[in-house]
This record gives sequence, structure tokens and C-alpha cells, in this order.
Amino acid sequence: MHHNGLRTAVLLGGLSALIVAVGAWLGGGTGVQIAFVLALVSNGVAYFFSDRIALSAMRARPVSEVEQPTLYRIVRELSTEARQPMPRLYISPTAQPNAFATGRSPRQAAVCVTYGLTQLLDEAELRGVIGHELSHVYNRDILVSSVAGALATMITWLSYVAVFFGGSDDDEGPGFVGALLMMILGPVAAGMVQMAISRTREFQADESGARLTGDPLALASALRKIEMGARRLPLPENSRLTSASHMMIANPFSGSGVGRLFSTHPPTSERVARLERMAGYRR
Repeated sequence: MHHNGLRTAVLLGGLSALIVAVGAWLGGGTGVQIAFVLALVSNGVAYFFSDRIALSAMRARPVSEVEQPTLYRIVRELSTEARQPMPRLYISPTAQPNAFATGRSPRQAAVCVTYGLTQLLDEAELRGVIGHELSHVYNRDILVSSVAGALATMITWLSYVAVFFGGSDDDEGPGFVGALLMMILGPVAAGMVQMAISRTREFQADESGARLTGDPLALASALRKIEMGARRLPLPENSRLTSASHMMIANPFSGSGVGRLFSTHPPTSERVARLERMAGYRR
């Protein structure tokens, strides 16, 4: 938990330094002042509204217990078992099977599942996925993941701003070449922010989630189905979804485009093998 808080502070500080540096590059002293204000606003948005940004990217809406009684029951039972507050529940209309958790803490957490996930998995498998996502909440992964996603969006936006306010081609500003570099390096920087999130967090959430549900093989089965579903119905690799993809239980992209560079997910086969070893399963 301490490490995740430190990593969040580093990410926010890094964004501030980047914004101020770009401000100085584009506008000198006046640019620094404007950039400083922008950095404060950006940090506040990233910290307090990162969950809304992620949910908006997936067009998620709150779901009621009447609509999804099984989902509510599973989340309530697992939250009670873990002695933690129940998170807010959302559903995305996306046909691809996937899920993610977001928020700043267990008290402000939200769990989102796609419509495709609810149609593909049986109850035991759905329970395994929810256990995984709740483990991200309890392990405090969601703060750094949510903030990283928001920062990735802002860095990409900042690179686009540089194109319009790139200055002249003389030595006093970045000019066309500098603006072009910003346009290229912005998405790369966003990817580096996401890559700063250790892939081991997925292994940890798999293990702690399986312990919470008591059924490692159900999560292993769910991961196999989700990977096949994601390959069959990949999401479009636009900037909003790319910035939120690292929070999902499986890579939502086809793996052949830009999203491949930003992937923070370990191979599903390795995750399944670890879960099978937990269950004492031998092929």
C-alpha cells in the first residue's frame, strides 16, 4: 500500500515536471506560470476524477441489483468475506468480455464488468473475476492504475496541444519539428506511464482473488474464455481506451496495433498455469 502511494506521488510529480518543461519550452517565463496552473489542475483531475475518466472510456453506467442480482450477490458476499465496503457496480455495453476496478480506495472503489462478460461466464467464473478485481481494490492497486490512466490521457492531450501552439521554426520555439516530436512522444510517454505499473500486480490479484473465492480453477477458466472473447471482439485502439486498457483483467486489443506497445498484461497461459498450481492441478 505504501509503495502504491509513493508511485502515485511519483506519477503526479512526473506529470507536473513534464507540463512545466513544455510550458517553458513553448512560452518561456509566462509559459512556466501557465503550465504550473495547468499542472495543479491536471493533478487534481487525475487524482479525484480518474475513476470517472476510466468509466467514461468504457461508456459504463451504474447497474442496479434488480438488473444484475447475481452480480450484486457475488460482490456482496465477497466484500463481506473480506470485511471491506461494497464497491459501486457498473456495466459497460461492450460485447467484449472484460472487467476492471477503479477508484482511490476501497471506500471510493468501483467495479465494472462488460455486458459480454455477463453473457459468457457461468456463476463460478464470474465470481472468480470479481474476486480478482476486488483484490486489486484491497491491494490498493486501483489508485496508481486509475491515476496512471488519467495521466496517460492528459499526456496524449498535451502532445496534441503542442501541435497547435508549436511556435515558429526559429530558435525561440519548438517549431514544426518540435511539435511533431511532441505528437509522437506523447503517446509513447503515455505508454511508459502504463508500463510503470508492474505486471506482477496481475499475478498478485489472481492469487489473492483465488484465495478469496477459494476456487483458483474457476478464475483460470474465466481467463481462458476472456482471452478468446477479446481476440474475437477486440476493442478499437483509440486514445481513451488505450489509456484505460491496463486496468482491465485481460488485454482488450488485438495485439497487432499500437495497443501492443502499451500492454501491461502477462501472458494468460502463465496466469492460468499459476492458478492451476495453486489448485494442485497436474496435467
